[in-house]
Amino acid sequence: MSQIGPFYSLQSDIESTLTRIQGHKDAMTKQYADLIPSLADLARNLVRDLDPQNDLEFLRIRSHKHEIMVAAKEDFVLLVIQDPSAST
Repeated sequence: MSQIGPFYSLQSDIESTLTRIQGHKDAMTKQYADLIPSLADLARNLVRDLDPQNDLEFLRIRSHKHEIMVAAKEDFVLLVIQDPSAST
């Protein structure tokens, strides 16, 4: 068996999982996805204004209802929304 075979299987699994996740309809997720990148940009600019040698790498916002974690990069934003009261 070639070394490439397992890679294609993993890639197929990842693609099917992403397709399944994208199929879920959730208004809250869409709203956060629309608003958070601009908030991350504002936070990044604030950090750079305070010290031009620094950059925003991670932003965490917590309220009673939601905890929002943002990993902001130049070309993408990774957004995680979770319920802080949910048990682990």
